[in-house]
Amino acid sequence: MAKYSVKAKPFSFDFDFKHTALIIIDMQRDFCYKGGFGESLGNDVTPTFSIIPTVEKILKAARKKKMFVIHTREGHRPDLSDCPPAKMARSSSIGTIGPMGRILVRGEYGHDIVDELQPIDGEPVIDKPGKDAFYMTDLELILRNKDIRNLIVCGVTTHVCVHTTIRAANDRGFNCLMIEDGTAAFDPKDQEAAIRMINQQGGIFGWTTTSKEVLKVLK
Repeated sequence: MAKYSVKAKPFSFDFDFKHTALIIIDMQRDFCYKGGFGESLGNDVTPTFSIIPTVEKILKAARKKKMFVIHTREGHRPDLSDCPPAKMARSSSIGTIGPMGRILVRGEYGHDIVDELQPIDGEPVIDKPGKDAFYMTDLELILRNKDIRNLIVCGVTTHVCVHTTIRAANDRGFNCLMIEDGTAAFDPKDQEAAIRMINQQGGIFGWTTTSKEVLKVLK
């Protein structure tokens, strides 16, 4: 089986395509477009919107290599019965009407993935009620059934859902490579800190690299 190596921090990330998946986290209109959940919290969504072309390049390259691709979406049932009161108290806009429908509610236009990154047949979509894509979902079951051991990670936001998912994956024994310019936080300081926390101490949670280095291998 062919092995590939991506130049990364703190050292090269080695993988093969059979046991590796691309996971795209929460590239939803609610987080990337004006009028969505991200902006309702007072954030500038320019950073999350701006990575769409980069993630699109990676997605297209992964599809050409016939890599297994998974998408995630954060959101809640229409009756909000799966949204903890503590979360509602901190994020009172959840469930309210915005320019793209009810904010962070499944089935609404804003909850769905941006047009450029829409899933195709064979690409599971994990709907999650929290920040960790493993929490209350069948993500781990899907990965185990596919014999996936390595995750190449894109998406938003780096310091919240991306970071939380990578940490959870790390505890489950998966090797994670996060693409620095294929992820984004609303605040550049959070982005910088999140990258450093992944690859520090010999890669305590995983590896980080750039889209350029990943595309060299995927192409």
